[in-house]
Amino acid sequence: MSLPPYVSRSIVSERLPLIFPEGTPNRTYCIRELAASAVFTAIYIGAVEGAARYLGPVHVYRMTEQQAALADSGSREAYAAGILKKKFRVPGERWYADNTREPIRDETLRDGLVAVGAVLRREDLPTTSGLPRYQLKGSFAGLFDPALEGEGLEKAIANFQATHLSKSALARISIILAGAAGKEGGVLVTFPNKETRTLAPGPSSIISKDVIEVFSAHFLDKPAVLWLSESGNKVVAKDDKLAAAIGLKIEADKNLPDLILADLGPADPLIVFVEVVATDGAMTKRRKEAMLELTDAAGFPRTQIAFLTAYQDRESAGFKKTVAGLAWGSFAWLVSEPKGIIHMRDGETSFRLLDAVIKT
Repeated sequence: MSLPPYVSRSIVSERLPLIFPEGTPNRTYCIRELAASAVFTAIYIGAVEGAARYLGPVHVYRMTEQQAALADSGSREAYAAGILKKKFRVPGERWYADNTREPIRDETLRDGLVAVGAVLRREDLPTTSGLPRYQLKGSFAGLFDPALEGEGLEKAIANFQATHLSKSALARISIILAGAAGKEGGVLVTFPNKETRTLAPGPSSIISKDVIEVFSAHFLDKPAVLWLSESGNKVVAKDDKLAAAIGLKIEADKNLPDLILADLGPADPLIVFVEVVATDGAMTKRRKEAMLELTDAAGFPRTQIAFLTAYQDRESAGFKKTVAGLAWGSFAWLVSEPKGIIHMRDGETSFRLLDAVIKT
């Protein structure tokens, strides 16, 4: 089988972020220099689906600029076979040291490109085998053909994403794209009572929109929005009449969360305080206690209060930064996995409360 068209590492590096946009699981592993080096080398030696040749970390870390510049088939064939021999000489200085083997194998390949369906791994070799075991998927390798440009490249990338990226990955990407699309006109939100508001553009508004439109519809029987704010404590929506009807006094100058929802379905309404996290600001113990002061003053039993932190997804920087500080007894919800919910159970919070106020 002939080798794939030669492509430079710089072109590979340029295209990887297009193929794996923001929201892709473990995106860093898929687009960084080490990933570009691995993909370049796989194409260089012809380790592509359907060929009888496989890539190993050694092919990547022993590559040099001088060798990479040799684009003729003879040089590429010689490197592919020769690199597995101890006495094989490669001109120039190596790209990486021998101890890069583990990051290439474990991060770039296993947790990155294999996990997103771009790279295949041989399963017929023992785990202890030192033989090369990786190949690029044919459809993935084809995205780096230098002759593929412009609209043709865009269509090929879109086809690959639709076919190979997981549903959750596609959901994350859609969230990012939705945020980008809303940069000009803002984010339009439809409330449970069918009223609409336009929020300022940005990731926090995208998450707030999904809390109101998706979370509340799935987890609350008869949802209502009592309070909605944006950065800078700007009041976007405030339903004093409804809040007063259920005994809750909302004061804008208090330490309020991003959202206050109510479930009017139960005989005793449920109040849900929501923090929206794009980068920071989760429902911590301190924030939870501040909310309880408000509801205690209004005479609400604590069994009628719930606390939620809403994130874009578990791969987001905000989730990774703040999840360790979430208050016990609170919940976390991910826009990219809307049917699931995380319960920070502290051993005292009853599961019966969860069953009573949240539909599974």
